[in-house]
Amino acid sequence: MARYIVQLSYKGSNYHGWQVQENAPTVQEFVNKALSTLCNQTIETTGAGRTDTGVHARHYIAHFDSATPLPYPSEKLIYKLNCILPRDIAVEDIKSVHDSFHARFDAISRTYKYFICTKKNPFQLEFSYQLFYPLDVDKMNKAADILLEYHDFTSFSKLHSDVKTNNCKISYACWNKTSGNRLVFTITADRFLHNMVRAVVGTLLEVGKQKITINDFCKIIESKNRGNAGVSAPAQGLFLWEIEYNNL
Repeated sequence: MARYIVQLSYKGSNYHGWQVQENAPTVQEFVNKALSTLCNQTIETTGAGRTDTGVHARHYIAHFDSATPLPYPSEKLIYKLNCILPRDIAVEDIKSVHDSFHARFDAISRTYKYFICTKKNPFQLEFSYQLFYPLDVDKMNKAADILLEYHDFTSFSKLHSDVKTNNCKISYACWNKTSGNRLVFTITADRFLHNMVRAVVGTLLEVGKQKITINDFCKIIESKNRGNAGVSAPAQGLFLWEIEYNNL
């Protein structure tokens, strides 16, 4: 038995996230089927984590075990996988790793980016939240800085999730204006809760719209109550951007 990682990217518009679900198309389902077909055995991948329905991934890592050597050299296997997979899922790399490697538990940080388009743009409909409301970006960044001072993010977690702890260590959170009338929010942490980034973005937008103060933002975090936070920002603006490992 040998362990391998697969690095991929995907456009999440047509999928109910990464993780296999009954009666709903997911990225993991298609990757498992493609690997199983080419390797002539049942392959079950283990991903670095969930992504929400409609969320995209620029960089995603999963591992899998194979009872036999891979049937083709890496480049040829990648080519064949990309021929089988839908056009909105792309395999970037496959390589062997040590048997104890775990795509989820060995990740030391994850980075997400959220894109907002501040001017109508038909070419960004599926990859950004089109929001034509004046925002105080400086105030949003002051609130984003405060995230680094907290660890319990229950207020930004989907209700009734099955995680053991709602503690996360955020190491970076910042809004930047870019060319093309876009705002980009980048956030890095050791882990994220289900729906957390979209809930954080939605609440920061309330700060930017002057609907809540920075002090209100602190109180929302400290309340540990999802009902006090803002509405989750739409999924199409969110990208899983990078996953970092020490042992890759």
